[in-house]
Amino acid sequence: MESDPEIELKAYHWLRGNLAGFIRFDGERIPIKIAPLPDGRFVASVMVAMQIAADTVLELPDDGDADLHLMVSLEKFDERTEPNGCADRWRTYHGDPPDVNWAWITIDAAKFQGYFIDGEVFHRPNTLEKGGSTISRMLNQTKLDAIRAAIRTQFRIDAADPVVVGVDPDGFDVRRQIDVLRLNAPAGTVISDEKSALATLATLAANA
Repeated sequence: MESDPEIELKAYHWLRGNLAGFIRFDGERIPIKIAPLPDGRFVASVMVAMQIAADTVLELPDDGDADLHLMVSLEKFDERTEPNGCADRWRTYHGDPPDVNWAWITIDAAKFQGYFIDGEVFHRPNTLEKGGSTISRMLNQTKLDAIRAAIRTQFRIDAADPVVVGVDPDGFDVRRQIDVLRLNAPAGTVISDEKSALATLATLAANA
C-alpha cells in the first residue's frame, strides 16, 4: 500500500524514536544502534560482513508487523581520515562502539505498518547551525530541569542524568543511561535557533 503524508510523518517519528534495533544481512540478524548525521544520513558501528552484504535491512526496534523495516545501503569509512567526526557523533549518542568498523547509512525504502515508503521521506538534513551542537550544549548547561520535566510529560518516567545529544528542527534527542529518548516538537513547531529551542522545550515541559 502506498503511503500518505500522515503515515510518512509517523514513520519518520518512529525512526527518530527508535535508534536501536536489529540489522539483517546474509542470513544473519544482530543488534545495532544508529545515530543521525547533520547531512540526513545515519551512522553505525558495523561488522565488515554488513558492509559487503547484498541486501541489508534495519528493523526498528524489532521485526513485528507494527515495526519499521528499512532497506538501507551502507558505505564504509575510516574513522582516522573521516573529517566530520561521524564516529564520535555515534559515541555521543551510544557510548563505546561494538566494532572498530564504521559505515554511513542511507535509507533506500521502508515498510511500515503495511505501507511502502520512499527512502527520501527519512532524509532530512539538519538545518541548524553546527547541526544543533551549540544549542545542545546550552540546554545541558542551563535547562536540565526542563529536560527532565519534558521527559516526564512525554514518557511518564524519570531520567536522573539526561543529556541532550542532538537538536534538529523537529525535536530533541536525549540520552539517558540505558537508551536515547526522542522529544518531538509539537505539530506546527519548527526549531530554528536557540530562542525557538527554549520555547519548544518549555512547551514540552509545561504539563509535568
